[in-house]
Amino acid sequence: MEDLQNIDSKKKVSILIPFKNTDMFIFECLDSIINQSYKNWEALFVDDHSTDSSFEIVRKFSNSNPKIKLLKNKGNGIIEALQTAYENSSGDFITRMDSDDIMVKDKVQFMVSDLLKFGSGHIALGLVKYFSNTELKDGYKKYEKWLNGLTSKGLNFNEIYKECVIPSPCWMVYKSDLEKANNFKPDTYPEDYDLAFRFYEIGLKCIRSTKIIHKWRDYPSRSSRTDPNYADNSFLNLKMNYFLKISYDENKKLVVWGAGTKGKKIASILIKNGTKFLWICNNPKKIGKEIYGNKLKKWDSIIEISDYQSIITIANNNAKTFIKSFFKKQNKTEMLDYFFFC
Repeated sequence: MEDLQNIDSKKKVSILIPFKNTDMFIFECLDSIINQSYKNWEALFVDDHSTDSSFEIVRKFSNSNPKIKLLKNKGNGIIEALQTAYENSSGDFITRMDSDDIMVKDKVQFMVSDLLKFGSGHIALGLVKYFSNTELKDGYKKYEKWLNGLTSKGLNFNEIYKECVIPSPCWMVYKSDLEKANNFKPDTYPEDYDLAFRFYEIGLKCIRSTKIIHKWRDYPSRSSRTDPNYADNSFLNLKMNYFLKISYDENKKLVVWGAGTKGKKIASILIKNGTKFLWICNNPKKIGKEIYGNKLKKWDSIIEISDYQSIITIANNNAKTFIKSFFKKQNKTEMLDYFFFC
């Protein structure tokens, strides 16, 4: 690994931090950035119309540290705040940070070292650790375990249609690669998931990591919990848009597995898009039933099709195991012939 004493003078890191009404936590965020072992950074804090004391807290830090730049959002919301930060950045590497989270001391150093080692065309990643002043819900624990499991193997994109595989505060890329991915210009929410798909689309490679670099705070008013831009329907629309753009092979028959809430939503998106599909399930009460003008068939109807792609919307783990076993016998490949959406 390159001598970190020499790295500081070569590569600058731009840390982009939108913030709004996080005065309870932003001091800890600032403190964790200032105390980074890697010193060649700039932190661009963009105030998204805060009504608490967040702006004043950042202003005081900015007055005493020229590497902390305080800006006002040119528009409204996280995406325009990120655009504002990016337009004012001057780093060779770009990363994000949430104003209510905490960096471990060597986070930036660790990610810069990985990018210098592997070069452009790669994404530096790290493990996350959720923390909360209240009891952490099982859903967050499961997401942390799932996400860290992927990152520890560098296989994040293998399950990109399930959930966001590269969360906003846990990536760093060459600025040139972010430009190839169209940086923060798209106005599509959820913005971190959209960017992950764009990284995938341009072929960036994930650098595996087994180090916890980011402490992710959970609390009731966090945007990911309360903002309608992060509702389930937004995620499904995004997934389907990118599936049809990146992964769908129009020369193959498309099969949708499952007729629950998610299956119905995906079916409605396909119908609206004019994409024909076979709809299958293993629920006796639904087999033969017509939904949205499509009659559901028994799951093994798929055997009659010679060449197909499958979207699986079934969350039950036993069912997933059975489906994977079935596809293995059919010599089908995940992320080419079949895609799990949950």
